Amino acid sequence: MVIAGHRSAGKSRLLPMLARMLARPGLDLDAHLERLHGRPLRTWVAEAPQAFRAAERQALLELPPGGLVAVGGGFLSHHPSALTGLFTLVVPVCFDTYRERLLADQTRPRLRAGVSLEEELATVFHEREALHARVPTVALEDFLRGCLASEVPL
Repeated sequence: MVIAGHRSAGKSRLLPMLARMLARPGLDLDAHLERLHGRPLRTWVAEAPQAFRAAERQALLELPPGGLVAVGGGFLSHHPSALTGLFTLVVPVCFDTYRERLLADQTRPRLRAGVSLEEELATVFHEREALHARVPTVALEDFLRGCLASEVPL
């Protein structure tokens, strides 16, 4: 099972809660990549974005089945075919929340050189929204509603 969505949507924060709820091991793919390659994502994405994207795709494909993994914010738009056959939850975030969180978080790598941060945020968000819409996913709200409905006492 994959947890996907925009940067700063809350995927990593939801991971341990969903892992406990589903009694499955959970893995944050970005943290896994940093440990595996010994390289901070911020610099890796800035210096070699194509190498990073190839590594994140490969890392997901090499994971054993049965776990729960939170992928980075670009995974859904860069690697939709890697999600074929996987149950993919998408964590929603509106543009205003996305913008607010990313403006406050200076640890995130910049994705677009030569444009203002405001322009980058708007462009990336809207481009990824269009790409996300093409990938078969289950909305987190629908998934949780289904989980709650299955726990109705007999």
